[in-house]
Amino acid sequence: MVQKIFQTNAELREWLSKQNSAIIFIPTMGGLHPGHQYLIQKAKKRKTKKIQIILVSIFINPLQFGKDEDYKKYPKNISQDAELAFNAGADAIWAPDYFEVFPGGENSHFKIQVPQTLHDRLCGAERPGHFDGVATVIIRLIRIIRPEKLILGEKDWQQLIIIRKLFQELSIPIKIESYSTQRDQSGFAYSSRNSYLSDSERVNAQSLPKAIQIAKTEFEKDKIINLRKIASILKENNLKIEYLKVVDPFSLKETENINRLCLLAAAVKCGSTRLIDHTFLMQRKPIIAIDGPAGAGKSTVTKAFAKQLGFIYLDTGAMYRAVTWLIISNAINPSDQAEIKNNLKDSKLEFKNSSLGEQKILINNIDVTEKIRSPKVTSMVSEIAKQQYVRDLLTKQQQVIGEEGGLVAEGRDIGTAVFPNADIKIFLTATPKERAKRRSIDLEKRGYEYSSIEDLEKEIEERDKQDSEREIAPLKKAHDAVEICTDGMNIEEVLEELIYIFRSKIPEEVWATPNL
Repeated sequence: MVQKIFQTNAELREWLSKQNSAIIFIPTMGGLHPGHQYLIQKAKKRKTKKIQIILVSIFINPLQFGKDEDYKKYPKNISQDAELAFNAGADAIWAPDYFEVFPGGENSHFKIQVPQTLHDRLCGAERPGHFDGVATVIIRLIRIIRPEKLILGEKDWQQLIIIRKLFQELSIPIKIESYSTQRDQSGFAYSSRNSYLSDSERVNAQSLPKAIQIAKTEFEKDKIINLRKIASILKENNLKIEYLKVVDPFSLKETENINRLCLLAAAVKCGSTRLIDHTFLMQRKPIIAIDGPAGAGKSTVTKAFAKQLGFIYLDTGAMYRAVTWLIISNAINPSDQAEIKNNLKDSKLEFKNSSLGEQKILINNIDVTEKIRSPKVTSMVSEIAKQQYVRDLLTKQQQVIGEEGGLVAEGRDIGTAVFPNADIKIFLTATPKERAKRRSIDLEKRGYEYSSIEDLEKEIEERDKQDSEREIAPLKKAHDAVEICTDGMNIEEVLEELIYIFRSKIPEEVWATPNL
């Protein structure tokens, strides 16, 4: 494809009308640097079945500059920017002037007003109207381009959170992908405004990322955050602190709860140049809880998802099935709770990976991976799983497995009872008709007989009723879970949706993997 530079809306739209490809849009204000190149390269390498076109815009938005800010001196070099963008893999550049984006002037168009709860924190507190201007121009740009996907950097984290919220509230069907802050060899974050710094100022400015890295190292070692120490380092290097805070990454509210993912964020003035930087703090690796009814496809997709992340896969349903198999094998009456407790108290339950990478479940050293999928176990597991002793025993085992994080767990009460503080909660579901169809295919594959799909559907509906109405750990969607109905979706499509949700909740800085 011939690389193009467009300056008018008409030229851009004519070119777009001839493309039979997904448009991946990366908005910039110019002054391109290796951080921008990284976004372009990540967009280019992202695996997809669709043909993609990477479009980069260069537009210095006057609406997001305050009265005494640097609008007039902001870096402008279209030929240099174009070279950097094209070398990184961009297919086209759109560099419109003010009246192409705002025909008739900005006062001829609606403007977005960001809620104060998001605007007036961190950077917005000192820059009134800044994020209103960002939000307004993003809406203008995407209305002209109509991309399938928007790529943003995580360096401007507050901006990213506001745009995500904006798209959600306006039901804009464009996916947003974000990628981590890029730094030079000294650890200094790339920024278009770095060009303003003198040599001596740059030396002082480098204390900002160094102080933040010291804080991160201390947090990982001692689980404490010493803001006074960071402030002292910054002041010693002649940096004027605008803010230095620990906040919830999504609400941007100050927080003292460092048991969850949190954001250490700072803004300083070095001479007349304003600089921002941040790091994410997390006491353990992420935990993903995937709940949902039987037959929704949780096991298959969760296993693939965990493998792609490089996480531990925990099939809690298999644990309950293994216990049920043991009770059936020992001819124990399922209502005899005393005998069940006596039988299970010294039982050994474990997961092992085979040489082929498949996960096997063993109880008392017996491989029951296939045995637990029998119709007899399926018909009884709900009765066994609702018993308090069984629930407490297995929940404790599951929580021990998840203490260090790096876990994808699936079941029916993972996000509500087992890991209520999971970083991501998914409720994976499907209609009873769809699940009966899948169950019939699975039974045939394993060599089990069944009466009819209609009977399977009735059994599934009854199982759902039992699971949702039981007093102990009932099946229900956690209030903060994202629901995915998998009817009509194949495994690859569900997996792609899970990856997207993961990337929207876990910054790349926290968990970067080549598979994502």
